[in-house]
Amino acid sequence: MSSFQPLPWDQQAQGQEPYDREAYAQQPYEQLYGHQAYPWPQGPYPQPAGQALPEYYETYPYDPYADPPPEPAPHPVALAPDPAPEPRPGYRLPAVPEASWAVDTRRGKLLGRGVLLVLLLVQAGLSLRLHGTAFEDEALYVASGHYELDNLLHGTRLPADFAGYFSGHPKLYPVLAAVVDSRLGLTGVRILSLLFMLGATGLLYATTRRLFNLRAALGAAALFSVVQSTTVLGNFATYDAAAIFLLALSMYAVVRTDRMRSAAVLLAAPPAALAVAVKYASGLYLPTLVVLAVVTAHRHRGPRALGRGTVLGAGTAALLGAGYSLSGPLGGIGSTTTGRAHGTDSAMTLLWDSGQWGGLLFLAALGGSVAYVLRGRMGEMPWIGGTTTPGRRRRAALGLTLTGTALLAPAYQVHLQTEVSLFKHVGFGLLFAAPMAGLGMARLVGPHFRHPQLGIMLYVLTLVFGMVQAQRVYSFPDSSRLTAYLRNVVDRTGHYLAVEQEVPAYYLRDVTGWNQWQNPYYMDYRGKDGRQYGGPDAFRQAVRDGRFDAIVMRAGVTPDTYRAVKEGLENNAHYRLAAVLPFTTSNGDDAYRVWVRR
Repeated sequence: MSSFQPLPWDQQAQGQEPYDREAYAQQPYEQLYGHQAYPWPQGPYPQPAGQALPEYYETYPYDPYADPPPEPAPHPVALAPDPAPEPRPGYRLPAVPEASWAVDTRRGKLLGRGVLLVLLLVQAGLSLRLHGTAFEDEALYVASGHYELDNLLHGTRLPADFAGYFSGHPKLYPVLAAVVDSRLGLTGVRILSLLFMLGATGLLYATTRRLFNLRAALGAAALFSVVQSTTVLGNFATYDAAAIFLLALSMYAVVRTDRMRSAAVLLAAPPAALAVAVKYASGLYLPTLVVLAVVTAHRHRGPRALGRGTVLGAGTAALLGAGYSLSGPLGGIGSTTTGRAHGTDSAMTLLWDSGQWGGLLFLAALGGSVAYVLRGRMGEMPWIGGTTTPGRRRRAALGLTLTGTALLAPAYQVHLQTEVSLFKHVGFGLLFAAPMAGLGMARLVGPHFRHPQLGIMLYVLTLVFGMVQAQRVYSFPDSSRLTAYLRNVVDRTGHYLAVEQEVPAYYLRDVTGWNQWQNPYYMDYRGKDGRQYGGPDAFRQAVRDGRFDAIVMRAGVTPDTYRAVKEGLENNAHYRLAAVLPFTTSNGDDAYRVWVRR
């Protein structure tokens, strides 16, 4: 073992090097570093033998393992108090609408009204692009309105019991249509229907905004304004547009008074009763209004909301009862609504056509109802508590009531097995389903317009289908050439058999009377042989006897009568074929054939 000793500590501290580096490096590990395994001696350090301890070891004793001395506590400093905050004006956050994620600001309301105006202009353009001569229903109601108006003003006897077979009270819409027709003609009456449908869309927007929010209201108005029934009825002079407007007004009154006293819901009773009087089939939607009165108020009133529905139902029934007692017998209620004759159309045909005319809006309403039940709001405001969102049962009841109403008209006509007027009647149910469809469209787009392309696609598809279907439905025979020809044939003494006799009776009412025209559907006739005939046999025998001064027929309307008339004209010396007037509809080419007496 080497006898090398390290330099004293004082020389090492002064940076002096050992005289033999190799010998120093060869010392055992324990001799070089063993002193680091033991605690340092507590100072002051003892003075080594024969050596003087450096001065700083005595002056500054050091213990590397000792806790550091505590720092002196800071002296407290007195600080001036913060100035009191300035008082701010009070502000109350408005309530967030149901199913919404933001508050509708004033700017948003103005923007919504601007978008609604654009939608109404589009709706008006779609309706006005349809044109043609009078449809048989239009001619019937407007012509009868002139006779009813003369009866009211001058006491003139009615040519027929219109109340016995009309689907609405003959002294309401027909009289209004006759007044407009006297000044503006058929075009003016159709514009009146357009105003009714535009008003219905506006009321639908206001109702949906009250139920949900601005975006759902715009979606409801957008989809409803372009479906086939809305487009057609906006240029169709019949009861339907006025009845839809009155139902929309009643629905708005029900929703608008949801937080008022129960008696306030009676504001919805007059338009509801008037809608039923204008068109009897509107009574199919009275239960929807009563249930809606309960559901919309249940959130604020609880079980007491049942009284609100009772008040509305009783008020509407009282108005209808009073009106019926004053108007006298109305046989049309049974013959056209409650006891209407059954047809032969299959259920699949009716369901298929109903799906074509309103399927997209119904699917959007169904999706909106499901989404609304699962989630009251889209969750962009997590601090909105669950107390401000109605319960799941209440949401399910609202969705079921509104969306299910769209199925009433198709179900009723499947029961009757007839497709007559179905293209109009589907629009009544779509009016009630539209709020849920608007909500479904808003959920499809997502919060903050996350997927606007989906909403645009739904609107464009509904628009395209509605345009095509409306053009196909609004394809009536052009009767202008027929009317011009008959004006030189008819007078006030003859008798005329005509298919769709209401059309020439309307256009030629200045030179003919209503009872001079015979329809091809049913006839009782006593022949010259003294026998009584009915049905097709009556038409056959009347033609053989030369009963009519002119005959106007076309194929496809009443096949049995057309066949019987053709048989009666065979080898008949009383008549000659005077004119063949062709026309084209969506069903193909056809022609009016006019026979006149020799």
